[in-house]
Amino acid sequence: MDSKARLYLERAKNELDLARAIFKISITPEIKLLLELKEDVTFFSDAISNAYYCIFYSAKAFLSSKEIVTEPPEEHQKTYVEFEKLTLSGEIDVKLLNIYKSLVVKADELLGIFKWEKSKRGKFTYRKLPQANMEPASESIANAEKFLKNINLMLRK
Repeated sequence: MDSKARLYLERAKNELDLARAIFKISITPEIKLLLELKEDVTFFSDAISNAYYCIFYSAKAFLSSKEIVTEPPEEHQKTYVEFEKLTLSGEIDVKLLNIYKSLVVKADELLGIFKWEKSKRGKFTYRKLPQANMEPASESIANAEKFLKNINLMLRK
């Protein structure tokens, strides 16, 4: 794995760790007390955002390993389009099939997670009641964990 891909994976892992930490702060009264936060304060929207960035940087790592570079402007859109191309070509699916001989994980599922999380980042970041974002935040973190794990497996193969 090249150094740029490794750096993107480290960034993805940091984003996931932060999403988990933010979620834990939001649901743990003892941590809120320690941090001098009000009991009703939550950061679920930020957890969703960080989970999305985990997925984004994971995708960038995979693209980097293929010597595909995406840069501003519209870096997020370009990254998604390039990742989609690899999915549609079957390249990602084949690698996942080799890694998971007994368990088929379709590349379309990974692509769907990436697209869904990208849309949720905008939708849930601006909700008025932060408490309402607990379930989407939990789902986002689970999706980011799955996405990062699969990208890691593909890059180590």
